[in-house]
Amino acid sequence: MSAPVLEARGLTKRYGRVVALDNADFDLQPNEILGVIGDNGAGKSTLIKALCGAVTPDGGEIRLAGEPVSFRSPLEARLAGIETVYQDLALSPALSIADNMFLGRELRKSGIMGALFRTLDRSRMQKIAREKLADLGLMTIQNINQAVETLSGGQRQGVAVARAAAFGSRVVIMDEPTAALGVKESRRVLELMLDVKRRGLPIVLISHNMPHVFEVADRIHIHRLGRRIAVIDPKQFSMSDAVAIMTGAMKPPAT
Repeated sequence: MSAPVLEARGLTKRYGRVVALDNADFDLQPNEILGVIGDNGAGKSTLIKALCGAVTPDGGEIRLAGEPVSFRSPLEARLAGIETVYQDLALSPALSIADNMFLGRELRKSGIMGALFRTLDRSRMQKIAREKLADLGLMTIQNINQAVETLSGGQRQGVAVARAAAFGSRVVIMDEPTAALGVKESRRVLELMLDVKRRGLPIVLISHNMPHVFEVADRIHIHRLGRRIAVIDPKQFSMSDAVAIMTGAMKPPAT
């Protein structure tokens, strides 16, 4: 097996007497979709927040492409190439699709207008946004300047995924990407994830939707009581096996 793109060893995180991470390990291989599952309170959200800079672990080590990293904010993780699609999408409804794609990383015009007057290069941002959406087959969206609040749930999710795919150079993390979507829109998001993977970006998928995880994941990380207790191949284990391991009803397979 090749060296992990993103890995963690011995992560710990406590909130008073509550142990959210208990010597937790994590590995994401190149060009894979890694499903992360666990019961409520298992610590998987804290694990993901530690990996994307939203939480600072009390102990342990995180490595990106073999190099130790210590992110103090999601912005630092973003600058290192880790993009996260949050469950609430983190989109600004009143802004346009193009503005949302470049939120926090706006392009300025070249020359004195950009340097001195900080004028935005809207035409270039619109062109790049249009190209990125087209790359992911999302150009059913007619107008790149329409407000995000006018889009359907699936289209909004598509914009968030396109933004992550456009700027994530190493890893894309998706937190419950189909939670609020209908059947048709969920299907499109799963296809988008496979498109992103085909473009060479590994994905971490956190989801309670077991059929979706089993459909697209290459491996499944099972989290329980603050730590990773198993990594299974979805071709060799059933959904009921995964739930049994997750809840402690079945012994984790030997690694």
